[in-house]
Order: sequence, then C-alpha cells, then structure tokens
Amino acid sequence: MTDTETPERVRWQWVTEILGVFLLSVVAVLTAWCGFQASKWGGEMSIAFSQASSARIQAAGADGTARSARAFDLTIYAAYVEAVGNENEQLADYIRDRFTPDFRVAFEAWVEDGQVESGPFARAEYVPEGTMEAEELNALADEKFAQALENNQRGDNYSLLTVLFALVLFLTAMSQRQLAPWVARTLLGLAIVAAVVGVVILATFPIRI
Repeated sequence: MTDTETPERVRWQWVTEILGVFLLSVVAVLTAWCGFQASKWGGEMSIAFSQASSARIQAAGADGTARSARAFDLTIYAAYVEAVGNENEQLADYIRDRFTPDFRVAFEAWVEDGQVESGPFARAEYVPEGTMEAEELNALADEKFAQALENNQRGDNYSLLTVLFALVLFLTAMSQRQLAPWVARTLLGLAIVAAVVGVVILATFPIRI
C-alpha cells in the first residue's frame, strides 16, 4: 500500500471491482438473452408474414370461386327472365329447377317479399359459394399481418435493449480503469442505473422460447 492508497480508497477499489465484475457478468447474460429473443421474434414475424401471404392467396382463390358462381347464376337467371318474357312457362320452370342452392334461397325470398328489390342478387340472402370463405381468409390475413408487425416491433425492442446493455458494459468497463475515484464512482453509478432501467424494461417484454 502506497502513501496515496489509504485503507478507505483500497476498500472502495475492492468494492468497485467486485461490483464491476458482477455487473459485467449479469449484463453479459442479459445481452445474450436479448439477442436470442430478438432472433426468436424475428422468426415469429417471418412465420406470421408467410401465413398472411398464404391466407391472402387462398382468399383470392375463394373470391374467384364466388365470382364464377355469381356469373353462372347471372347467366341462368337471364335465361329465366327471357323465358318468362316470352311466356314460355315450361322453359321457365325447367330453368328455375336448375337454380343453384345459394341463388334459390335469395330468389325465393325475393319473390315472397313482392320482388321489391331490383333483383334477387340484391338480397342479403344471396351468398354465392366462396364468399364467406374469402371473407374469413381475408380477415385471417389481416390478423396475421398485424401480428407480424407486432412481432417485428417486439424484436426491435429487444434489439434496442441490447444497445442499452452494451452501454452498461462500456460504462462498467471504463469504471475499472485507473481513473480518479469520483470518475470511477460516477461511471459505475451510471452503469448501475442504466442496468436497473434495462432490467425493469426487460421485465415488461413478452418472452418467446
């Protein structure tokens, strides 16, 4: 012990070193954990985006089926209207028997209500095949897309927290150098405060294993 190294200063240096080593160890583990979580949420984001894309493609297929069904019903209905206009009841009955189930429900409701709408296609009962499936798949795609954005934000949050913990490591390492006692204390104090803030924030983040 030199003349300038008083017992109090030696004791403080020892405490600083112990705190520094402990802080470095804990923060190193937390930094690795944040990196792991950022990677996991990035993977979840990719999966959700893929599911959204798949659902959107399936929705497009279902919507195409619905358009085809509507076009078929329009064609049959046009032939029915023409037969009725020509007062060909036999042909009209023949065509009406070949209405699709989805169109038949709307047509019968339209007739029962006195044919007040412009046509059975305007009825709420008319839901051609594929319409509901397209709506459900589009809703699923929207949900998965929103989930992907949320997962991306979670990954970014963990990445930002990694930067904060890197700052803690830097401040702690600097406090271990041969500096004036007040400078070392200040750096270590800042490192501890930043580490506590980081741990508090980390505790609010969701975890993916």
